[in-house]
Amino acid sequence: MSDVEQNSAIEPIEGQSAPEVDRSKSAPEDRETAGPFDFTEVPAMRPYVDLGGIKVAPREGLQMRLEVDERAKRVVAATLGYAESQLQLQAFAAPKTTGLWNQTRAELAAQLSQQGAKVLELEGALGTDLLVTTPAVAGQSESREIRFIGVDGPRWMLRGLIMGKGASDLDAYDSLIELFRETVVVRGEQPLPPGEMLALKVPAGAQAGTTETQA
Repeated sequence: MSDVEQNSAIEPIEGQSAPEVDRSKSAPEDRETAGPFDFTEVPAMRPYVDLGGIKVAPREGLQMRLEVDERAKRVVAATLGYAESQLQLQAFAAPKTTGLWNQTRAELAAQLSQQGAKVLELEGALGTDLLVTTPAVAGQSESREIRFIGVDGPRWMLRGLIMGKGASDLDAYDSLIELFRETVVVRGEQPLPPGEMLALKVPAGAQAGTTETQA
């Protein structure tokens, strides 16, 4: 699970003003019809794995692991394993008229750069992605690439973290984009502050850990 916290903030340098925050929404033009979807945009009878704040479309060969914060005793992310890659999913509450992904991406870039990673913004299938190359650490002979993707929806943001082959291989990346776009976000009607993670749960009949879904 990524150790990057969603609510990390960029601190302005003393004597300088804080950088201007881009609060515009970032989403592909066909989001409403091609995903990622709001729960109001999909047929009620279509099968999904219900994780509470998000729903995952099952398919053959897809493995799912739920990341649990043991101290808080809650599920904090769902990681999908597919095609030699992993896609970690988290959804967050957002304002109705503005987005979070542009701001979140800038914060991630600043934080990861300070930690010694090489950070590059590039245009991806959904908008602007963040490609991160982390330096090799003890026990690793090479640096590691990860890729952050994100989409703003109605009152939510869905963020993905791509690991493994999909971070650099175009075909594997496209397969994970398909998974990401099939995801459904269940925002709910309760008031939540922007940036608060939508609650996830273990699906009925399963345990936190790795399970395999079938189409």
